[in-house]
Amino acid sequence: MTSRKALIAGNWKMFKTIPEAVDFATALRKALTSLPPHVEVVVAPPSVALLPTAQVLESAPIAVSGQNVYPANEGAFTGEISPTMLKAAGCSYCIVGHSERRQYFHETDAFVREKVDALLAEGITPIFCIGESLAQRQANETFSLLSTQLNATFANRDREQAEQIVIAYEPIWAIGTGHTATPAQAQEVHAFLRQQLDHSFGADTAQRIRILYGGSVKPDNIDDLMKQPDIDGALVGGASLKLDSFVRIVSFQSPAA
Repeated sequence: MTSRKALIAGNWKMFKTIPEAVDFATALRKALTSLPPHVEVVVAPPSVALLPTAQVLESAPIAVSGQNVYPANEGAFTGEISPTMLKAAGCSYCIVGHSERRQYFHETDAFVREKVDALLAEGITPIFCIGESLAQRQANETFSLLSTQLNATFANRDREQAEQIVIAYEPIWAIGTGHTATPAQAQEVHAFLRQQLDHSFGADTAQRIRILYGGSVKPDNIDDLMKQPDIDGALVGGASLKLDSFVRIVSFQSPAA
């Protein structure tokens, strides 16, 4: 890793009731009373638990993220949550384009871009997810697909906007399939993504944008992942639901350690 500040984000998905989220956040706050200067931590509770979680973590070195957003500040969109609602609930981040949203809710690249735009307008940092399926990887479509997904959100942006977006590469084929991406495989994709950003925005901006890895991150692989030069953190799923495992991931051994 370079001088980019590492970001470890825990995506709780559809787990934890409000009391469970509050209890976990309370325990996490006690466990992470201080963080090394090279690490930033974010948790993404279900929407009903955002505000109480943010209240527990107020003034703690742990930020709160939404898991999803609708690209309008208000309107007749039953069941949706707006960027202004996220901000009022204490969110400074929001996950968009997650593979589960793309797969189960048929979200398109264009719709994901709308979400990114809406979040940026509200001053919320998007954690923008991209990734390929096993079939796409086996068909050697990884780089062309990722390039399409990346360009759909980053095209026609200025450098200042681009630098506000966090990218999360999540190989769908390495999530719950029995297949595992090696640190070298992950680094290969991250290096490709940074190269694409370099072509679009120049080296300075490409070096400022953080690219997280999100494929079955666990305590036993985080150290090796974080040794890769273009991996700037992790979007953690199941391992973020247990205090010990998430604290261990946050406490990864950096190359400088």
